[in-house]
Amino acid sequence: MLSAFELHAERFARITVRARRHFERGDWLAGQRDSARRLDLYGECLDEAIVRLTDRLGALADDRDTWHAIRGAYVQAVAGRGDAELAETFYNSCARRVLKIVGVDPRLEFLGLGDPHGPGFDVPEPVGGVPPDVVQTWPRDGELEALFRRVLEGEPLDAPWEDLAGDARRIADRILAAIDVRRVRAVELARPTFFRGKAAYRVGRLLTDGAPVPLLLAYRNPAGRVIVDAVLTTEDEVSIVFSFARSYFFVGWARPRELVEYLRAIMPRKPVSELYTAIGWHRHGKTELYRSLLRHLVTSDDRFEIAPGQRGMVMCVFVLPGFDVVFKVIRDRFDPPKTVTHAEVRDKYRLVFRHDRAGRLVDAQQFEELEFRRERFAPELLAQLLELAGESVHVQGDTVVLRHLYTERRLRPLDLYLHEATPEAARDAVIEYGQVLRDLAATNIFPGDMLLKNFGVSRHGRLIFYDYDELAPLSECRFRELPHSSDDGDESAGEPWYYVGERDIFPEEFRTFLGLRGELLETFLAHHEALLGVAFWHRMQALHAAGEVPDIYPYKAARRLRRGTRGPARDAGAPAHADGPPPEEPTR
Repeated sequence: MLSAFELHAERFARITVRARRHFERGDWLAGQRDSARRLDLYGECLDEAIVRLTDRLGALADDRDTWHAIRGAYVQAVAGRGDAELAETFYNSCARRVLKIVGVDPRLEFLGLGDPHGPGFDVPEPVGGVPPDVVQTWPRDGELEALFRRVLEGEPLDAPWEDLAGDARRIADRILAAIDVRRVRAVELARPTFFRGKAAYRVGRLLTDGAPVPLLLAYRNPAGRVIVDAVLTTEDEVSIVFSFARSYFFVGWARPRELVEYLRAIMPRKPVSELYTAIGWHRHGKTELYRSLLRHLVTSDDRFEIAPGQRGMVMCVFVLPGFDVVFKVIRDRFDPPKTVTHAEVRDKYRLVFRHDRAGRLVDAQQFEELEFRRERFAPELLAQLLELAGESVHVQGDTVVLRHLYTERRLRPLDLYLHEATPEAARDAVIEYGQVLRDLAATNIFPGDMLLKNFGVSRHGRLIFYDYDELAPLSECRFRELPHSSDDGDESAGEPWYYVGERDIFPEEFRTFLGLRGELLETFLAHHEALLGVAFWHRMQALHAAGEVPDIYPYKAARRLRRGTRGPARDAGAPAHADGPPPEEPTR
């Protein structure tokens, strides 16, 4: 089992290290292929391990006493490893698969719930200390510009800088606009560089006379020469870069818990599970999420209850008050007009898992064979689950068994948000809604069901799509002009008088489907009217057909550094007036 885990770690590291070369060469398509390939590794190595385990164990493969002994030996085998928590998660995956464990078995699994051999229930709250060797520090000795020049000169990228001296000055100017630079004593950055998509990031802190200030430097390589594209100096801005709605980073570090502890010192409100997932260890992120759920149940009297908002036609959705996650169970039968199958719904979730989420698709974790006490379910929820999802949910005595469910980060449904928000916040949300559609199109995704209830608002005010049963690759859709007949009878008919294929989409009809009225509709049209015509969608399809990878930035255009008189480039799908140029650089 440990050999199989080490093989996974080796393959994982081999793919991860290639991200630096892809960035240096601007080979974005290779980066996308590696991103999908790396996600497949865990399942492949797990399958290989189970074949070898069952072959070695023979008749003892399902003997729990034998597995208890194996667990004890495994504890000794992984003791002292810098990635012991990942190794224990791999063990859990093997044990659950072979023994078909329902719920949890403390004798056979690593739970982290006071387990003396486990990695701990959760990473403790940051106490201000920095794990050894995880950071590099540059003390300040003179001007801030000179300090950042040393930082950039030390970046181990095998690609030339476009304007290193100018970027050092631009960084210093941006920090000058954000904080009192006289307080800056040093720059501290995590040693590994974080690669994702078409960008590379250095993450750390400005060490000051007071509390440390978060710092993120975003690098781009637009034409074979590296530039500093943005400087972020707030926890919220850095947290958005590490969002649960984005693809996972490529970052090489042999002791991931150290890196997570450091990142949590920068983003203390970010759940540990999301930080592990963000740096690529999504299976252990899932483990940490489950442990946090168990701890919440142990330390609260909360009951699962039906989620607020409109009832889903494909999913039963429920929540646990005080826990920032929603739970989704696929219904046995779908309400009309839904025509998808259960297999197709699962395929949609797999597609999203492997796809570039661009900060607009919520990450979903899949769980199987979970078990909770019946008393933790509100009666009306349990009745709904048994009625609508009896193939996935059943009661055994005092427990409820969930054979299959998805978890997602909890968001406020957009339709509810618009009713509650101030007029200004509602207008901002509608503008953001149109940008979600553009960003998804830029990553070759069409959401299908564009109703407001299928989009959620994060605590940062970002809109994220979370209903995947009608999602499809944009390149597979057929965007058509709405036919117009000279026969008045055709136009007034209850059914279309023209042929409509399965993948046919008529953007002119979006105005009706959106459900926006009055000032909110006018706001949407002022910023995103192009989405109601076929030209935009055909242009995005042509872009993908040509193999181009659009730029999508995890920060606002105003946070990008001004370079000469050109101003910032814009997101591939953004309208020309969506964001103005950043403010003038401050003078020193």
